[in-house]
Amino acid sequence: MFRTLWTSAATVALFAGAASAQDRAAILTNYSDIALAAYSDSLSTAQTLKSAVDAFLAAPSPETLDAARSAWLAARVPYQQTEAFRFGNSIVDDWEGSVNAWPLDEGLIDYVDASYGGATDVNELAALNVIANTSFEVAGQTIDATDITPALIGEVLNEADGIETNVARGYHAIEFLLWGQDLNGTSAGAGNRPYTDYVQGDDCTNGNCDRRAQYLTSVTDLLIEDLTYMVDQWDADGAARAAVTADETAGIAAILTGMGSLSYGELAGERMRLGVMLNDPEEEHDCFSDNTHNSHYYDALGIQNVYLGHYVRVDGTVVEGPSLSDLIASTDADLDAEMKAKLDTTMTAMSAMVAAVQNGMAYDQMLDRENAEGEAILMAAVNGLIDQTATIERVVAAAKLDAIEFEGSDSLDNPDAVFQ
Repeated sequence: MFRTLWTSAATVALFAGAASAQDRAAILTNYSDIALAAYSDSLSTAQTLKSAVDAFLAAPSPETLDAARSAWLAARVPYQQTEAFRFGNSIVDDWEGSVNAWPLDEGLIDYVDASYGGATDVNELAALNVIANTSFEVAGQTIDATDITPALIGEVLNEADGIETNVARGYHAIEFLLWGQDLNGTSAGAGNRPYTDYVQGDDCTNGNCDRRAQYLTSVTDLLIEDLTYMVDQWDADGAARAAVTADETAGIAAILTGMGSLSYGELAGERMRLGVMLNDPEEEHDCFSDNTHNSHYYDALGIQNVYLGHYVRVDGTVVEGPSLSDLIASTDADLDAEMKAKLDTTMTAMSAMVAAVQNGMAYDQMLDRENAEGEAILMAAVNGLIDQTATIERVVAAAKLDAIEFEGSDSLDNPDAVFQ
């Protein structure tokens, strides 16, 4: 259980003075506690999503579909804040693709619009449509898909043929099954899958409603199974906690690797700048639901959480304790103030992006080549992320660590390559 505020003797001592704030072991314990809390929240909201999906499938209607969609959106809030635990923690990196892989060739899963196209030289399974087919071939092997089970999705379909865009599991597969394709380009509007795609019997639309329901049930069960695994990794005896706390220097490096890589290459580069360069709504992270603005906001918040050693749980309670901020402030108060100010600047830009969406300019509309205002909103966030990464690099030096290599992106490091 997590209390509203950690008040152990160790925590009090660490906050009492600069010298005691250098207790790296306590910082890593708090970091692990935040990871456990955030992944636990991700699991509990996925379980709520499961209940909403079950209710929807039991009685498909506009209302029950909206409730399932709302539960999916709520589940994204804690999960996106966990992405700051990527990159520096190998256990998380080895697992992450199972739950949040993107982008995906959605034609692998279900019917798609004719404009989507079919199989390609790159991906022969891009338009397989598992829901419509009880038997098919993968890598020369005939697959019996009479029953769409978690095992079929997780062990056979996901990354089938070794192709990363064959994403069959995780949040985005569920998102596609709830919203369907967003065919609006850079105009307003998200996916608009009808609830009747899940109605059994003569009123079924687009065929195979029974199998579509089977897929949605199985993929949601699989998400819960995957999140349960990661909660276990950060528990008191978990392998991820043990790995990050085993060596204090390596543990602090893991924190900073996650912060810098998510900030720079992943979020500023692959998820934001690339879409702006290509003016392509297909580069949206939550492209079916038009939730990308929130996805980016909570990614950025996760970076700030890790630096400050502070996480607000979905029930409003707080997990808080010794932090990287305390460590840096103990030796260079000005650098700590700079880091916190940079994080605040980024969050202000992310908040402006969210506000713009709330005021009627969807994220994909911001990607329109003619939308200078939208581009400026997105680039303010991109530039904030790039700027804070430069300060993270200075924090690495202040923490007396060897140089850390952050994830990069052609969109930032070699823009000409994007168009080759």
